[in-house]
Amino acid sequence: MQKESLGFLKELMETISPSGFEEEAMKVWKKRTARHADSVSSDVHGNSIAVLNAKGKPRVMFAGHADEIGYMVKYIDDKGYLYFDTIGGVDLHLVPGERVWIKTGQGRVLGVIGRKPIHLLEVEERKKVAKLDKLWIDIGAADGKQAAKVVSIGDPAVPAVGFQVLRGDKVVARGFDDKAGAFVVSEALRLLSRKPRAAVFGVATVQEELGLRGATTSAFGIDPQVGIAVDVTFATDCPDMDKKRVGDIKVGGGPVISRGANVNHKVFELLVKTAKREKIPYQIEAAPRATGTDANVIQLTRAGVAAGLVSVPNRYMHTPVELVSLEDLDNTAKLLAAFVLGLTPNTKFEPY
Repeated sequence: MQKESLGFLKELMETISPSGFEEEAMKVWKKRTARHADSVSSDVHGNSIAVLNAKGKPRVMFAGHADEIGYMVKYIDDKGYLYFDTIGGVDLHLVPGERVWIKTGQGRVLGVIGRKPIHLLEVEERKKVAKLDKLWIDIGAADGKQAAKVVSIGDPAVPAVGFQVLRGDKVVARGFDDKAGAFVVSEALRLLSRKPRAAVFGVATVQEELGLRGATTSAFGIDPQVGIAVDVTFATDCPDMDKKRVGDIKVGGGPVISRGANVNHKVFELLVKTAKREKIPYQIEAAPRATGTDANVIQLTRAGVAAGLVSVPNRYMHTPVELVSLEDLDNTAKLLAAFVLGLTPNTKFEPY
């Protein structure tokens, strides 16, 4: 991966962007992506939309959601402890003992998630996942009044974990689901320096973790003929993953092209054909029903869209240490760019 792209990825990954509070990530995404698009704007929902060759045909939408899972402050007690709820699908097994960054009006505030020590837990308590009302965030405040001076009800928080290189091209961070997708969309636009015949709308969508909300509104506004969601998917090359249930997906094995009811047959075939032509390694994922990705709502926009889903293999999804391959990110962006360059105004997407 080139140096500028890696720097952009690191900066994007270290933003705080839980669903509904994506503004930090969007500022970074828009600033960088504006260099490679004719225009960049935001809609009222908060989606960021970069446009290349707006009058071209067909109209193609790439969507990678920029939101992540996290927490929200709900109550501050008299002693200054913060009680919270989750934003999106947080694994409560991993929450006790986490350090968190709280996004406040005064900037980031560091806190730790506390729980009664294991020595004092009843035997049955040790066997169960901690309940939210038995967890709290400690910011070191002397009392509730002091805590309320820096933290407000409704402030979001995320695990205090940044971007790091693990070994080789493997990198770890929280929120690769799916700032990895938003990164790939920006990278694909960078690679499309030779203007395609198609109109390309690269979107960093919001609130995917709460029900695919940003893709719903942005796809309606853009009205694409082709829409490809760029997300992450479960890598099964680590212990305790059942390939018979999930499939055989490897980190470093290339972008994962989904096939199934949520994917237009012609889009799938063109993606595979493009990968073969460009000698881009790829993997296929069976998706026999509606996916839990932006592709689901893009497909159902207006009178229907020729939808596709291309994913980056991801280990340890929805934990603070998600792991992806830089080479997979590069190859996913290359696949999307090459796919667009292969389209003409006469390309047909009717499945049969």
